[in-house]
Amino acid sequence: MKLHLLQELLDLNLAFENVMSGLERMEKSALFDKDQVRYTRAEVEGARVDANREFFDKFGEIVEKDAKWAYEFRLNHDRQSKDPFDFYLEVQEREDERRNKGLPPRAVLLPGWDQDDEPPSKDQKTAATKPQTPRATAARTPRTVAHPHRRKEA
Repeated sequence: MKLHLLQELLDLNLAFENVMSGLERMEKSALFDKDQVRYTRAEVEGARVDANREFFDKFGEIVEKDAKWAYEFRLNHDRQSKDPFDFYLEVQEREDERRNKGLPPRAVLLPGWDQDDEPPSKDQKTAATKPQTPRATAARTPRTVAHPHRRKEA
């Protein structure tokens, strides 16, 4: 949440309140025309209302933008972290519900299929054999030795 914006609005409203208090004191004084001071108070109050209305209209847009970002981020994160096998289980549950209602199937599922029955994919094999760090690469690379047919010259 944009707390600094709310603080700015609070400060602005406190300033308006100080102006209104001063105008009320002026209205009680015999030195100033009461109708003119009341008119000025009405103008100041109108300015405060306009400022608050503008703020909350813009603030609402900011909050909606933040809410949209948060929703999209969570949705994408959930999609990325979801197990693909969960999709198969969801389809299976929906198809079971359709069958119980007497509706025709929309998808054909392999009976008794299990994800663990599948051999690992090519991507899974290569990911398992790739070294994860430069140190791991160095540990797997054989060290070179002097060529056996070459003699060291002294």
